[in-house]
Amino acid sequence: MGKSLLIVESPAKVATLKKIVGKDFIIKASVGHLKDLPKKKLGVDVEKDFEPSYITIRGKGKILDELKAAAKKSDNIYLAPDPDREGEAIAYHIENEVAKHTKGKIFRVSFNEITKKAVMDAINNPTVLNVNRVNAQQARRVLDRLVGYKISPLLWKKVQRGLSAGRVQSVALRILVDREKEIQAFKTEEYWSITVGIEGSTPPEFEAKLAKVGDEKAEIHNQEQADAIVKKVEASDFVLDSITRKERRRKPSAPFITSALQQEASRKYRFTPKKTMMLAQRLYEGVTMGKKGTVALITYMRTDSTRLSDEALSQVREFVETSYGKDYLPKEPNVYKSKKSAQEAHEAIRPTDVNIEPKSIKEHLEKDMFLLYELIWARTVSCQMTPAVFDATTFDIHAADCLFRANGSVMKFQGFMKAYVETEDETETQTGPAGGQPGDRFLPALEKGEILKMKKIDPEQHFTQPPPRYSEAALVKALEEQGIGRPSTYAPIISVIKDREYATSEERRLIPTELGSLVTELLVESFPDILTSEFTANMEDQLDQIEEGKTQWKKALKDFYTPFEKELEVAEKKMRDIKAEVEETDEVCEKCQSPMIIKRGRFGKFMACSGYPECKSTKPIPGEEGTGPNGEPEKVEGDCDKCSSPLILKVGRFGKFIACSNYPDCKFTKPVSLGVDCPEADCKGYISSRRSKKGRNFYGCSEYPNCKFVSWDKPVKDACPESECDSPYLVEKWKKNEGKFVLCPKCGYKRSDEAA
Repeated sequence: MGKSLLIVESPAKVATLKKIVGKDFIIKASVGHLKDLPKKKLGVDVEKDFEPSYITIRGKGKILDELKAAAKKSDNIYLAPDPDREGEAIAYHIENEVAKHTKGKIFRVSFNEITKKAVMDAINNPTVLNVNRVNAQQARRVLDRLVGYKISPLLWKKVQRGLSAGRVQSVALRILVDREKEIQAFKTEEYWSITVGIEGSTPPEFEAKLAKVGDEKAEIHNQEQADAIVKKVEASDFVLDSITRKERRRKPSAPFITSALQQEASRKYRFTPKKTMMLAQRLYEGVTMGKKGTVALITYMRTDSTRLSDEALSQVREFVETSYGKDYLPKEPNVYKSKKSAQEAHEAIRPTDVNIEPKSIKEHLEKDMFLLYELIWARTVSCQMTPAVFDATTFDIHAADCLFRANGSVMKFQGFMKAYVETEDETETQTGPAGGQPGDRFLPALEKGEILKMKKIDPEQHFTQPPPRYSEAALVKALEEQGIGRPSTYAPIISVIKDREYATSEERRLIPTELGSLVTELLVESFPDILTSEFTANMEDQLDQIEEGKTQWKKALKDFYTPFEKELEVAEKKMRDIKAEVEETDEVCEKCQSPMIIKRGRFGKFMACSGYPECKSTKPIPGEEGTGPNGEPEKVEGDCDKCSSPLILKVGRFGKFIACSNYPDCKFTKPVSLGVDCPEADCKGYISSRRSKKGRNFYGCSEYPNCKFVSWDKPVKDACPESECDSPYLVEKWKKNEGKFVLCPKCGYKRSDEAA
């Protein structure tokens, strides 16, 4: 008996699979797609029912030849690309290419985890290609090609070359732009809170916040109102009117789906969705474990199903009982609902073997891989544990006609929280017992009717904050909630928006650029029915129906293309021609004396000679960022370290920086100071904003590499006011329910700071 050929997507899986299937199989990798639509033309015959023209991807010819050669030597062929639409399409194209080179049978095998049982079960129970799934992928590919190749040239013609539009990408960008408009339109309003420090018959002291004035919710709009309330309650007794005690239960979260993993990894470890998926891919494909060889650690990481297999459930429940005890194991397995579009054949992201505890393999994993595996492992274990139980207490305290309220909670039983606690906010700060509500404190044992002693009263001014810009994790959540994209597309969508420079990432927030806002405005004007989250979500539903065999893929494309073609014709005539909108100036070119005009580039507007292309002179616009009122570069204090010429402020793709005025003869540059001296002892540097190789903003010393000070949070010049703390700086933080505040990185001192 000859050998069989097993074809997978990724070369990284080969070592893991060789150990499982043994010498009876030749294992080859396609290294992703082998066939695709051509890059330099549409590749879709609209007149012939959207027939696609696939070609071999450049550089993949050699791989294809190797697969054909291996097929000739093999009895049977098992196609094992990933268990999703893209994997099915890859398998389909491979089958078309190798079918004529083998006399044996061709099977499709799928496995959600690369373990011996899963792989051998798949090989022993092979199936055939799922044509509906192939058609769904093909419809998505053609759909995206039609949008991209029809709209992008229009943007080149009307705005500038190199721009792109995408069916999902442009809607995701619109979410960012709409949020930016909300922020710009937001009007700040003043409001006040009043907190009292209270002492009862037994310690400790605690705080209570003003909740009501009379029968109305407390709304204090200015200092005059706040002072009046303070004066009134200072002259009154504080009476503990009621004590409410309840038992509160907190249930564990579902095991991870793709979007939830991306969000939690961002909140806990500040991983971008792209990084999370890269690390998860490696954990899925297999990691070298010394003498054990290569071991796959997690199941397939592109999924929207919260289901766990019966075998996995049994294994996790057994682990919980053995490791934590019977009190932590519910009588029946916890079951979690998936959304309607979820593919229930898939599982949630979980460890392939829950008995492989993170600490036992830490030495074999890179730091970030370990953190992600630990996160997936802990979430999976906790999802099959009992709820955490709290005693929640509320004190209602009256002074005059004012009601002050204090909330507290005490954990009675840890339950699932012994294994894992989900991060709920972008910034974690301890406001009380783990799992409690914001503002919770431990409250003393007091009696109803007690007269309490007010120790202090603190009226505090606040200002309403605009909605925050989206972080990458928050954008993933928004895309998921609105039904835009699927698990495999969230990370690529964000990467494209950033790569095209339609948005930048500052302090972990996505900010649309002027170019991104302009492109969105033009597309929404010209394609109002297509550039909506509702339309995009409906198209995703259509693709799901194609996969389920309920809709024909060509019909779905026709239903889309008929109105799209009409909008395209109108847009060709009516879309604003930004290139033709010449803004004239009173300036003349210093080189050829032609009038200067305002043009738009990748980094915003600038002045250029109207004699272009004969004259290529450019200069900044007066008063724009980095320039003075006369259009000259803004000078900064100090001289060039290399040639002693004056220093000027410039603006590049990553923001402001300081450069030598003698450029290009001298190319000296340095970062802009935040006005905070480096806190390291004996260092004469200053703190500036910097960007890592992977595009993340952080803060470091200007004397790097001689000084290694770094901070992910923006330092503030103020020293910590706590007498026992010697930190020379604080850092800016943001929390969903508090807005901006500053925090001491050393002792934890915290204060609200609307100006932060």
